[in-house]
Formats: sequence, C-alpha cells, structure tokens
Amino acid sequence: MPVIQQGTASLRKAKKTTVKTCLDNPFDIQWKTIDGDSMHFILQTLEERIKQIGLKKVEAPRKKKRSSTKKQTERKCDAKCDASSELPTEEETEGNRQAPGWTDISIRRQLAIGVNEVTKALEKNELLLLLVCKSAKPAMITSHLIQLSASQDTPAGQLPRLSETIAPLLGLTSVLALGFKRQSDKFTDVIEAIIPKIPALEVPWFQYRSEGSAANADSSEIHEPEQLAETVEDEHTSQKRKRTESNQLDLSNVILQPLKIKKVVPNPNKMKKPPRKKKKAFSA
Repeated sequence: MPVIQQGTASLRKAKKTTVKTCLDNPFDIQWKTIDGDSMHFILQTLEERIKQIGLKKVEAPRKKKRSSTKKQTERKCDAKCDASSELPTEEETEGNRQAPGWTDISIRRQLAIGVNEVTKALEKNELLLLLVCKSAKPAMITSHLIQLSASQDTPAGQLPRLSETIAPLLGLTSVLALGFKRQSDKFTDVIEAIIPKIPALEVPWFQYRSEGSAANADSSEIHEPEQLAETVEDEHTSQKRKRTESNQLDLSNVILQPLKIKKVVPNPNKMKKPPRKKKKAFSA
C-alpha cells in the first residue's frame, strides 16, 4: 500500500514592525491666525493694486497639432480659401500678440514669488513683508518661513485663499508665498496698510519680535519708499544690538526644555503579500 506523508510546512512568524526613534522639537511653532476683516482687507488691497499695475506673466502660445486625415485637411483648406478675405494676416496677428514673459520686469523684481524665491530673499534680508498661503500641502513646505522671518524681523502672516486670489491675476497656476522687497515703490502704501493687520510671530528664542512689530506699525506715517527702507534698516540694526546685549548680559528669561522622543514607523500603510501555500508532497 502506498504511504502518504503529510507535508511539514513551518508557519511563518509575523515580522515585527520596525520603529525608528528620533529626537523631536519640543516647541510647537505655528502661524498666527488673522481675523476675517483683516483677511478680506488684505486680499482686496492686493487684488486692486495688481489689477491697477497690470503685472502678469504671458505664456507663449502652444502650437496646434496637425490633423493626419485627408478629409480634415481638405475641409480646412476650403474654409481658409472662403474666409481669406475676412481673416487678418499672420503679420497682423503676431503684431497684436504680447511677447511671452512678464509685462513689466522692473515691477516683477520688486516681488518674491514662490517658496524658493521667498526663502532666498529672507536669507539675504531683502523683504519688508511676507504673505503665505494657507492651502499649501504639506504644511512643512512653508513652516520653515516662520523662524526665518522671525530671525530677520520681517512681518509675516498666513492667509487663506491667497493663491486663488493672486495667481489668476499674475497669470500663474499657484502662489504659495508672496514677498515684497525693500525697493518696492509700487507697493509702498500697500505694505504700510497691511503690516498693522498682521499679528506678531511668537518664537521663544526671538523675544525682540514684539518690539519690532510695534515699531513697524508706526511706519505707516512714512510715505516715501526710501524713507521706509531706511527706517526698517535702522530698526533692524538696533534690534541686532539689543539682541547681542541681551545674550551677553542677561539670560534669565531663557527657559530650556527637554527634547521630545518621537517614534517613526517607516511606510506604515505598506501592503504585504500573503505567503504562498506550499504543496503537500506525495510519495508512493
């Protein structure tokens, strides 16, 4: 009689989930919320000024694909021959079209558009005001701008619907960050009107920011862009001096906090394939 041996397949043990331990920042730094009236005022003033200036990026026209069938080409030729007297010539249409690029490059240089351009301008201390869109996802794309703007004592705020309002006017798909440079004579009154509406950022290791925001609020009396830039530079140098003196003399207000321990699971939603079933071995 043939003897049937049952297979001795060993059960697979469930793999342990790998957890990586790292040190996290104990401070929870977030953007300050702007009230509804101030938000509508800022968006409205920006929209009116951009429409008044007419700054926009003009893209080059895309070439149309040629049809491969003969019937379509014949129909197009017949239609062109019939309406040749009515349509304008190619030279006239090219003359009426605007050249691709920005309508006014000098006004464009007064702005920093985009997260990368804003970050570079903040590192060089070239901005008087910074506005960030709230719809940026993930939030870490713009979270580093809080500490960077606080270190340079630049008023910065987060606005909802900033990209939806400003991007179509500028001819762009999205505007996640918008900065106004110091030599911005076309936006001087806009900057002076917006700065008092923006709350001061709270970063524990930059306590001098509250004094700087009050000084910036007093700058609404200045009307010339050169005077505005000079006053901001004087305030910045005085705040640097205060910061160095406070670091050298008094450190009693500094409160040290322990770092948080954070556990990270890499790729937690990874789908594992079910194990293959081993076939039973039959022996005669």
